[in-house]
Amino acid sequence: MPETLDAIDRRILRALQRNGRMSNVELANAVGLSPSPCLRRVKLLEEKGVIDQYVAVLNGPKLGLGLTVFARIWFKTQHAETTNSFAETVRNYPEVVECYLTTGECDAILRIVTTDLHAYWRFQSDHLMRIPSVQSVKTDVPMETIKAGRELPI
Repeated sequence: MPETLDAIDRRILRALQRNGRMSNVELANAVGLSPSPCLRRVKLLEEKGVIDQYVAVLNGPKLGLGLTVFARIWFKTQHAETTNSFAETVRNYPEVVECYLTTGECDAILRIVTTDLHAYWRFQSDHLMRIPSVQSVKTDVPMETIKAGRELPI
């Protein structure tokens, strides 16, 4: 069941999504509270699991990780063991930064980040295609990133 949030909680969450490093005083000023009640609200949002974690968003190309691809995966079977085995395996690949099980044409979609197309090809042939449950992989290479947001629309 989704959490019931009031307008102040929503302002807090929007502000923290834009800048998770802001101090409590800055956050309190941004949302119109004094620091003490603001901190209590943030702690409560953390305790309830509404705020899952704080992270630094890195610039992939500046780290030599300039290629993002989307791999569509088809499984050999639709058994739960197949899905569980696949999920367990891809969780261990740092190149796979997102993985979604899907309905529709394919069984899973992966967002994979690597250095270049050759490195992705090696990853696909050395790892993805060797997962026992994988029947086939089709890769989509984006030409340009239009929007890559991480903020939820709250």
